[in-house]
Amino acid sequence: MSPQNTTRHDLIRVRGARVNNLKDVSIEIPKRELTVFTGVSGSGKSSLVFGTIAAESQRLINETYSAFLQGFMPTLARPDVDVLEGLTTAIIVNQERIGADPRSTVGTATDANAMLRILFSRLGQPHIGSPQAFSFNVASISGAGAVTMERAGQTVKERRTFSITGGMCPRCEGRGSVTDFDLSALYDDTKSLNEGAISVPGYSMDGWSGRIYRGCGFFDPDKPIRRYTKKELQDLLYKEPTKVKIEGINLTFTGLIPSIQKSMLSKDVEAMQPHVRAFVERVVTFTACPECDGTRLSEAARSSKIKGISIADACAMQISDLATWVGDLTEPSVAPLLTSLHHTLTSFVEIGLGYLSLNRPSGTLSGGEAQRVKMIRHLGSALTDVTYVFDEPTIGLHPHDIERMNNLLLRLRDKGNTVLVVEHKPETIVIADHVVDLGPGAGTAGGTICYEGTVDGLRTSGTSTGQHLEDRATLKKTVRTPTGTLEIRGATANNLRDVDVDIPLGVLCVVTGVAGSGKSSLIHGSVPPGAGVISVDQGAIRGSRRSNPATYTGLLEPIRKAFAKANGVKPALFSANSEGACPTCNGNGVIYTDLAMMAGVATPCEECEGKRFQAAVLEYHLGGRDISQVLTMSVTEAEEFFSTGEARIPAAHAILQRLTDVGLGYLSVGQPLTTLSGGERQRLKLATHMGGTGGTYVLDEPTTGLHLADVEQLLALLDRLVDSGKSVIVIEHHQAVMAHADWIIDLGPGAGHDGGQIVYEGTPADLVAAKSTLTGEHLAAYVGS
Repeated sequence: MSPQNTTRHDLIRVRGARVNNLKDVSIEIPKRELTVFTGVSGSGKSSLVFGTIAAESQRLINETYSAFLQGFMPTLARPDVDVLEGLTTAIIVNQERIGADPRSTVGTATDANAMLRILFSRLGQPHIGSPQAFSFNVASISGAGAVTMERAGQTVKERRTFSITGGMCPRCEGRGSVTDFDLSALYDDTKSLNEGAISVPGYSMDGWSGRIYRGCGFFDPDKPIRRYTKKELQDLLYKEPTKVKIEGINLTFTGLIPSIQKSMLSKDVEAMQPHVRAFVERVVTFTACPECDGTRLSEAARSSKIKGISIADACAMQISDLATWVGDLTEPSVAPLLTSLHHTLTSFVEIGLGYLSLNRPSGTLSGGEAQRVKMIRHLGSALTDVTYVFDEPTIGLHPHDIERMNNLLLRLRDKGNTVLVVEHKPETIVIADHVVDLGPGAGTAGGTICYEGTVDGLRTSGTSTGQHLEDRATLKKTVRTPTGTLEIRGATANNLRDVDVDIPLGVLCVVTGVAGSGKSSLIHGSVPPGAGVISVDQGAIRGSRRSNPATYTGLLEPIRKAFAKANGVKPALFSANSEGACPTCNGNGVIYTDLAMMAGVATPCEECEGKRFQAAVLEYHLGGRDISQVLTMSVTEAEEFFSTGEARIPAAHAILQRLTDVGLGYLSVGQPLTTLSGGERQRLKLATHMGGTGGTYVLDEPTTGLHLADVEQLLALLDRLVDSGKSVIVIEHHQAVMAHADWIIDLGPGAGHDGGQIVYEGTPADLVAAKSTLTGEHLAAYVGS
């Protein structure tokens, strides 16, 4: 092969990328190297890496499947790019949290549980059955009956029996917890059904549910519930699905509690609408299942043991201990299985997750932990020449753990893979073979390539990232004096060891420590949620593609009222989700076309040209702008627009000012929430809460997704909050935030059962001077002491 061909195939070539804010970007990325993409939040890094390169790779792979299979797969539209060449199979390892299905655990999300089940089915004593006898997702069932078959031209009936032995605990159905309902919150027993006794969301007596409950004939709809017989009450609450005929239509009646369990409790709590979540939290209490003790497994599955350890014990062990236990097992008949299981478990330890246990529900993992759990599947993979795409893999990692993560990225590269990483941390940027810096600004001010080349070249390039790469925050000369303390006594959540600590109020207090040391357990698990405490975490904002910063922050409400008042019409006209919506696209601005077995496409609506409103609504103006023009403004523009003149709306201006304060001035007011990055979502939540009356703010790694240049702005914002009389508690690994703190609480010394203790509390200056903890050593090196 000629050298020219070799060079051509050693590059991923992008020509004319225009996804989101990218401005006709063209770039060549070397294969089998580690390339880091940097730039301020909103500069277009994710649009280039995830929205263009990875998206097209995934779309092309999907097209290799049969049309039948493609019908079951997500339909992906081709990214807006002229040419993409040299793509390889992309494996995306992002920060999307692992689905919080009640049956999903760390063990089921990786292959560890599957291998453990095989191990126990082979070596466990007494032997109770196949691997599924140890699975808490398989129920034990048996049955008998006659089967009819054709044999030698005769129809023959034979009696058959079958049984499946599963490991599911019959009481909690493999969930580990049982639910108890507060019946008084389900209905008002002084009223009858016709008087609206049922207070469950969605069970109005005017809708289908009401017709079924009133017409099923199991109870009198005019009788108050407190006068029901035992049988009637049992039917209302617990009756299993039963076919009924109402007004000539075949329908199914289900008791209140089974239908709530099916419609609400089988879902991730976070995914529920706010009013449904509030109802569930008010009505349902979850307690560990008394029969299986929360292990989810049947008595038989818990009775089979290897060297005195049952599968429930193994799953409850800290993974680092389980790896040692598996390493000590020697049994030639399952030697390859033991080797493979031991490798998976030691990968957990290497990646800094040795403190987890396999029975940990996957929904409780942080974004960074979820990303590292997904990485484990790829570390032992035999695949090479693959493109791995990582989204800020250092999130949630202490400086001590970042070194391990860097080694893993280099290991993946050294196996002959292309590794693309979107990252802000200087510790990871400096290990890159190739750096691509996007910017110069965010949103419409970004979307161009400012620099590409080596790390040394970046330092002298003059770009924002290059200038800030060597930034080092300095310790404060003086620290604030606390105005009071928040006392925590005897905290034992998760791995905390009876911790007593006084968190100072009226100052900037940073809680730090290696991943898994107990920071979140201490703050989220032990700080009383009442008492004016506002917690801003990194959970995803639940919203459809119709939601945007204007609807989420409540900004649209005063704007709609002002438009309505100025024009003498109804406020509902100025909502794309209500009366003002374009009838063709229903206010979406685009029309989604599902092309069955081919990739679906989203095309701008021809009727409203993507503006989302009816033409008549756009005739109404405020300050010379119509509502669609207001929604395309950036936050900074809108803040100026609503501050003076005819368009002066103090309520809207106050919200926009808070959005600017948290560094979101570049966002468009009507940008769909689904397009925001993790860091942007958290800062949007922070802006929403800043108008609240709470006195104490708890922030969970607010530097997530922040460029080095934006960290200064965040520190200034935290200072302003404290100076206005608020108390700010920050869980954080970023050394600039630690150096800026008035008080540090350091947990450790290690992770899991090696952590859970306070190893230092005091000022940052004393911690740097003492260098007594891992955090102290890294912080001293950072500030150059």
